[in-house]
Amino acid sequence: MKGYIKIRKKAFEILNSKLPQKLYYHGAHHTYDVLKVINKSITREKIDIYTAKLLRIGALYHDIGFAISNIEHEKLGCEIVEKYMIEYGFTKKEITIVKGLIMATHIPQTPENYLEKMICDADLDYLGRDDFYAISNQLFNELRAFSVINDINEWNKIQVKFLEAHQYHTPFAKTNRQPKKEKRINEIKELVKRAS
Repeated sequence: MKGYIKIRKKAFEILNSKLPQKLYYHGAHHTYDVLKVINKSITREKIDIYTAKLLRIGALYHDIGFAISNIEHEKLGCEIVEKYMIEYGFTKKEITIVKGLIMATHIPQTPENYLEKMICDADLDYLGRDDFYAISNQLFNELRAFSVINDINEWNKIQVKFLEAHQYHTPFAKTNRQPKKEKRINEIKELVKRAS
């Protein structure tokens, strides 16, 4: 896979220079976090080198569409990654796999194979981690910056709904992330109850 280094470099370039400042959640730091989680999954699942590279490309480009717009960013991300994958000599099959990975992260998530399940769980890994509140506050600040939401209590209600509807897909996430996520649901429900 000779174009891998080039396409990775291009992703870093876009992520570090083209994303809007008010992406407090969907900034480069989020993509790097997803990449870090994917790398751990690759090691844990003993994914072969070839497939691992496609997974990493999917992780690097899954939110890159935000460089153009926050509306339908996955679709835009597919257009961006396809352009560079063609340029750097990737096959049609490889492009299809990576585009599938990106589209699978669209909320509500709809992974159709195990690789897509891996990227979906990596994308929302934080829901069942100790840094949940710090990261969810970034998302609140981003949505507020885009005038999507203003009120913290309204945000907490949305979070409860989202967390209850969300499901992890891989055995690792179901075992190691789901329990903490359920704890968060109860904590946020309590905040909503206290505020009403």
